[in-house]
Amino acid sequence: MTQIFNEEGSALPVTVIRVGPCLITQIKNLKTDGYNAVQIGYSKVKPKNIKKSQLCHFQKSGLPAFSHLCEYKNLEIQDYLLGQEITVDIFKMGQLVNVTGKSVGKGYSGNQKRHKFKRGPMTHGSKNHRAPGSIGPGTTPGRVFPGKLMSGQLGNKQITISKLEILGINLNENLLVLKGNVPGKPGNLLKVTLS
Repeated sequence: MTQIFNEEGSALPVTVIRVGPCLITQIKNLKTDGYNAVQIGYSKVKPKNIKKSQLCHFQKSGLPAFSHLCEYKNLEIQDYLLGQEITVDIFKMGQLVNVTGKSVGKGYSGNQKRHKFKRGPMTHGSKNHRAPGSIGPGTTPGRVFPGKLMSGQLGNKQITISKLEILGINLNENLLVLKGNVPGKPGNLLKVTLS
């Protein structure tokens, strides 16, 4: 993340992400697959570094091996060709995009951090400062209901941040400058779709 200044002189927080280049590895259609989709590959790898089943998928199309594959559904598949390269030039300045990725994992967290619970009293001999307190009803029904908000794994889940505005495009380096933040740490793999 960084910041840029607009024409009025206001500082805008932005995230710079690398988009592609990606190659179309498969075009799925309604007749053979039951739905229309375009599968793209990102980040070329040596053939020995992927599974044989994946390698055969690429060899059948006569394409190099990729470490990441992703499908984009409900597209006009007649506009795309097998092996076509997709770069950042498909986007325009001012467009709104959705960015999907894995959020930062925060490990095993308690109720206050995970669910924004309030703390208990700190004085007068109270011993439940950060404890969850009573978690279930009494004798009837005598159990804790499913879905109770309790401590556990926080973060490391797929989330989508919607309607990020494109403030800049670098065609030489395949970079997008998006207003705001995106999920995950630097180097995280992201999926960018139009809003």
